[in-house]
Amino acid sequence: MPARGSTVTDPHLTVNGTRRPLAGVGAHTSALDLLRDLGLTGAKEGCAEGECGACAVLVLRPEGPDEDGAARSRWTPVNACLVPAAALDGQEVLTAEGLGDPGHLHPVQAGLATGGGSQCGYCTPGFACSMAAEYYRPDRAPGAGQDAEHGPNGFDLHAVAGNLCRCTGYRPIRDAAWALGPVPADDPLARRQERPAPPTTPTRLGGFVRPADLAQAVVVLAEHPDAVVVAGSTDWGVEVNLKGRRASSVVAVDRLPELRGVSVGDGVVEVGAALTLTEVERALGDTVPLLARVWPLFASRLVRNSATIGGNLATASPIGDLAPALLALDTALVLTSPEGEREVPLEEFFTGYRATVLRPAELIRSVRIPLPPATHTTFRKVAKRRLDDISSVAVAVALDVVDGTVTRARVGLGGVAATPLRARATEAALEGRPWDRGTVEAAAAVLAGEGTPIDDQRASAAYRSAMLGTALPAWWAETAGREVRA
Repeated sequence: MPARGSTVTDPHLTVNGTRRPLAGVGAHTSALDLLRDLGLTGAKEGCAEGECGACAVLVLRPEGPDEDGAARSRWTPVNACLVPAAALDGQEVLTAEGLGDPGHLHPVQAGLATGGGSQCGYCTPGFACSMAAEYYRPDRAPGAGQDAEHGPNGFDLHAVAGNLCRCTGYRPIRDAAWALGPVPADDPLARRQERPAPPTTPTRLGGFVRPADLAQAVVVLAEHPDAVVVAGSTDWGVEVNLKGRRASSVVAVDRLPELRGVSVGDGVVEVGAALTLTEVERALGDTVPLLARVWPLFASRLVRNSATIGGNLATASPIGDLAPALLALDTALVLTSPEGEREVPLEEFFTGYRATVLRPAELIRSVRIPLPPATHTTFRKVAKRRLDDISSVAVAVALDVVDGTVTRARVGLGGVAATPLRARATEAALEGRPWDRGTVEAAAAVLAGEGTPIDDQRASAAYRSAMLGTALPAWWAETAGREVRA
């Protein structure tokens, strides 16, 4: 039976310009498995958890209006191994096969081939898709300034930070990316971005439900209390792939219009819970400086293109990077259910390991961050890799300093307890004291004792405590105190 208030449709997906039926697809069938069943085997399963990018494909997503107010779209790379195939009902997908063919290579494919950017070839189609998205990025412009991560043609290497190569090495891939020229005016994939993306389709398919709006969503959840709520599915997809988890119903909330707004007022910035992290980053810019520090260190762009701000908090992971920063910003959550709405401070949201105050049929509608935010902020992430890795310890600090004295301090921590938490003893050691080396060292000693860290495969408890103790001195050493004394 279709979702209440929706219409019966013919579920389908457009792949490389060809309409493909989705009838018979199950709730736990990934987009990757569907594509490979269609014979499109360029996309591969490498890790099944969104870390390698071998499965990357392009999805046409809505983009903000242009200068004339016309709706546009953007080719957005995602990890096909994590996205439920049913979530793409009505959408347009482009795989490496759709970029070009052996007789007519796409410029990205030609660059990789001629530059020696492919050896075994396993990862190459995923690289090609991520590179193509950057090739078509509307604001990519040559001459913006070249450095270790940006080419003379405006290509940002972070576009392929989620794609791993095991045999070729990255230099020829980088060289191929930086050799790409401008997009021809008649390029059909670029021209497609000038028109709107397909509208979101309410869907009920093999246990997968995409409600039309928020009112319908909470009703569906009330009717199916055992349903799993997904947005970008970057967490649930891993559970399905690696742990064999299954659910009787999967309810997708990522396109609910009520969960996708952004507003900036005099006293608060409110961000819809279903916005992807990439969308939040673009919408906020430098409005919240601490979050601007988090985005480059949060997984990869491939993951951020799907993961949502509400989903990241609702999973209640103790090692998530976003919660410590939002705790340091005194964030509150707006929760909605059939009974109405309520606002809950983020520090009261987590109740235990992977547990929250969310009630049955209740969703995070939005995130509220008070303004003005603290301008003296830092985010420290300790991980085995600088990028695209899970943190062992995360520390977010937000200070207000007036006339050389810390008037207000907020410190959020991840990876040192069963939940993300506020380092209240450290905050007390900072507030009311001069911002100088002595205060930093005293507060660092307190910070090293916060939380209840454990030994696990990522780090020992002793190491985690030691890393906590280095966060404030490292910030001081990097800035020599300038950032917060100004």
